[in-house]
Amino acid sequence: MSQGTLYIVATPIGNLEDITLRALRTLKEVDVVLCEDTRETRKLLDHYQIKTATLSYHQHSDDLKVDKIISLLYAGQNLALVTDAGTPGISDPGGRLVSLVRENLGEAVAVVAIPGISALTSAVSLAGQGFDRFLFLGFAPHKKGRQTMLKEAVASPYSVVMYESKHRILKLLDELNKLTTTVEGSLEIVVARELTKMHESLYFGSPDEVKQKLLSQETNLKGEFVVLIRK
Repeated sequence: MSQGTLYIVATPIGNLEDITLRALRTLKEVDVVLCEDTRETRKLLDHYQIKTATLSYHQHSDDLKVDKIISLLYAGQNLALVTDAGTPGISDPGGRLVSLVRENLGEAVAVVAIPGISALTSAVSLAGQGFDRFLFLGFAPHKKGRQTMLKEAVASPYSVVMYESKHRILKLLDELNKLTTTVEGSLEIVVARELTKMHESLYFGSPDEVKQKLLSQETNLKGEFVVLIRK
């Protein structure tokens, strides 16, 4: 019995036109779309009139859900894994599922990337020079290990890219500002907000300068953020 294929499908991070023809075809042809949030994915599918069934898979999915996904693949069904926005496996639980599928089914199941947009690469493309090599740290921990990661970011010989939510962006800028006392001169950072969306914005300067720009308008603190430290 032939087993199915797991497609890792990149989806838009804002503008719904940022999706490849191959991704649309894959989402139409697979048996099930695995979604971080089925409600968010359904907006995309409905926009392109895709009727494929959906099944949730997220960071809180238990072993029973993983077993169900593996059984679908074993039975020969083709599945597409998507995240709410961007490329699965980059700072989201998709990477865990890919590993579990390989551990349980080995090479019998193909895992195929359907590449596309990512907040990481989008931000780097806008930041300018200094990012030919960089260290990607994803989201900083909320508490334990947070200061260690931020010190690593400041001390890195390479430029650094991080993600941050609207709830902690000001805290992150304050922390980076305090850590500049351990390096010569201040850090030069770029903060990208709401990439590909109507209110996409870029802010350049030291951590404190960027903080003041964000505070200049209440709407500046809405959305998702990519923080780039230029070295």
